[in-house]
Amino acid sequence: MYYLSTRNKNLKLKSAEAIKNGLSAEGGLYVPSSIPSLSLATLKKLANASYIERAEYVLGKFLTDFTKDEISKCCKAAYGNGKFSSEKVAPLVKLKDSEYILELWHGPTCAFKDMALQILPHFLTTAIKKTGEKKTIVILVATSGDTGKAALEGFKDVDGTDIIVFYPSNGVSDIQQLQMITQEGKNVFVSAINGNFDDAQTGVKAIFTDDKAKKELAGKNFILSSANSINWGRLVPQIVYYVSAYIDLVKDGEIKMGDEINVCVPTGNFGNILAAYYAKKMGLPIKKFICASNSNNVLTEFIQTGVYDKNREFHTTISPSMDILISSNLERLLFDLSGNDDKKIARLMNDLSKKGKYTLDAAMKKKVSELFWAGCCDDYFTKKTIWKTNTDCGYTPDTHTAVAIDVYEQYKTATEDTTKTIIASTASPFKFNDSVLSALGENVDGKNDFELLNMLSAKAHMEIPKSLSELNGKEQRFTTVCDKENMLDEVKNFLGA
Repeated sequence: MYYLSTRNKNLKLKSAEAIKNGLSAEGGLYVPSSIPSLSLATLKKLANASYIERAEYVLGKFLTDFTKDEISKCCKAAYGNGKFSSEKVAPLVKLKDSEYILELWHGPTCAFKDMALQILPHFLTTAIKKTGEKKTIVILVATSGDTGKAALEGFKDVDGTDIIVFYPSNGVSDIQQLQMITQEGKNVFVSAINGNFDDAQTGVKAIFTDDKAKKELAGKNFILSSANSINWGRLVPQIVYYVSAYIDLVKDGEIKMGDEINVCVPTGNFGNILAAYYAKKMGLPIKKFICASNSNNVLTEFIQTGVYDKNREFHTTISPSMDILISSNLERLLFDLSGNDDKKIARLMNDLSKKGKYTLDAAMKKKVSELFWAGCCDDYFTKKTIWKTNTDCGYTPDTHTAVAIDVYEQYKTATEDTTKTIIASTASPFKFNDSVLSALGENVDGKNDFELLNMLSAKAHMEIPKSLSELNGKEQRFTTVCDKENMLDEVKNFLGA
């Protein structure tokens, strides 16, 4: 299988090259030239398979230039050896008759990004060997909170790589920041920026498309790549957990093989819900994609109107990983829905860059509205949903999952659709303990992060994840704060270039 760029479909690379590069030279995202099929008979055969075995099968369909043994080693290294606190890796929890929580946060950093970022370093090191690359791979990451720590943990001390993470100052939770600035590893660097996530993401993309900077770095024996979901190697592992969750629903007797389900995802950058879309393209019986946003509701308005407009007030919310106004992975969806019209996608993305907005034509708007339903949830209703879910169901969601639960309730009210629905739970509530405790009626004033962890453990009857409790007393290694215009300078300084 070959990979094309969303802005140059004549470019054809094997998956190893696409994963190594991260982003295409003209700024496009790599996508598979075709989508492999997944039959119901195959799903049935995978019923008694482990998560690792399911991952090996699905990933093997997309990464056809990787050998079976290479994929197996990557999967076992990522999901085995007790790295995930659940034997199922991504377990399902039944919330109500038609609602199932897909817990994607049992990895080492307690966020769904672990599902992909535990395997991406193994993909990348394999790709480096396959392509004969001799230069050091420099992983550049912009994070709204969770990707940064997951990428740092995945790439720490990986031979042949350096990793640099930028996050918005005052735009992540205290625990998220503490996870990043205490990161161990000789090849890691972390910097806050004065700005929001979109500023960080735009800055990273600017470095990727700066030919002069890339040439200068190459002369110093460095080549840039990405661990954000703009990298196909980050996105493709996310397809696996939707396939696995469907199989588990069948295996648990909640649905019959072939029954349709809905998928509801809290998302800002659109990668997590896009992975579910690709699963549907493979043959997974998904009826509707429910896109849940917080007060930064640019995706909600886009799905409802066909107009993507980032020219709006930016809100800092209690679900900070979704505080995003430029949803990078939407480009991949539009490329697919346009029939791989790279020129149209280049025009739309140019409009977004120059004008801050673009408008779909009637045909594409119709396709989007047929597939997707969208809603949004502000901080007040996020907290109300946390309290109500805890009270009614005995389940305590984090702030992002609560957004999805609320939007799903909106969807049911609006459509009266009672199709069984998987709700993606993207983070442990302990990563946002102050907001969750406040929602549960607790006074958090004057408490430090570790007092809050203990309070939430008692309130929610949940064990504190070991990786979070161990943050207490760790050395804070990184204190840099830079302006968005100076991100390249920080990269060069760290690399000694």
